[in-house]
Amino acid sequence: MVTGQDATTWRFDGHIAGVGTAQGTRLVVGRWRRSPWGSFSDVMVEHPDGTRLLLAPDQRVADEVAATYTFDAVHVVPVVVGADRSSRTWRILAGPLEATLHIGARTPVGHALRLVPGALAGRPATAAALDPVARVVLPGVRTVGSASGGRTEWYAARDQHAVSAVEARWGDDDLGELRDVDPPTRFGFSSTPRRPAVTRITTTVATGGSAGRTTTAPARPGH
Repeated sequence: MVTGQDATTWRFDGHIAGVGTAQGTRLVVGRWRRSPWGSFSDVMVEHPDGTRLLLAPDQRVADEVAATYTFDAVHVVPVVVGADRSSRTWRILAGPLEATLHIGARTPVGHALRLVPGALAGRPATAAALDPVARVVLPGVRTVGSASGGRTEWYAARDQHAVSAVEARWGDDDLGELRDVDPPTRFGFSSTPRRPAVTRITTTVATGGSAGRTTTAPARPGH
């Protein structure tokens, strides 16, 4: 986190998974390896009736995420997102949610993102430059915009893989097979891509005046 006279800037490095289900629930799962608060995971849930929930691992994360995005309810619950490289799965346990995501091949967008030089890939300026392209290639997706509370947010994507299947339950209810993220989620100014995917991303959030140089807190061991 960088704090200046007129601005505070946070930077988050990790992955976001966006999936839809046959039952109509859409999930956005963040697995953040580096952030101002160390490593953590959170889950945004939009039910078929439009109710938007945040599942956060502690009150600090809940307060900051809810200050940037819009939810109808926020729940502080244990949130664990484990990635198994050998089986190419994510295992998600978050309050009433249990889910397994199966990760598929790199998408065409992922191949294109890997062509961006590493020194540029995570910068807000790169996210801003790619915003017009994202709007055309990925309808509903924006890479820069105004968030809640007078904040500005940049999404700098660096890679992307398809999600090929999902098994998910919300309490006793089976959420059904994998579907597109349709309709788009309404947590902020941008949805995840319509086609289910895991995107490697650097997210920068600035509040107050113009953002200055950003830094990242080191990840905690084991992440």
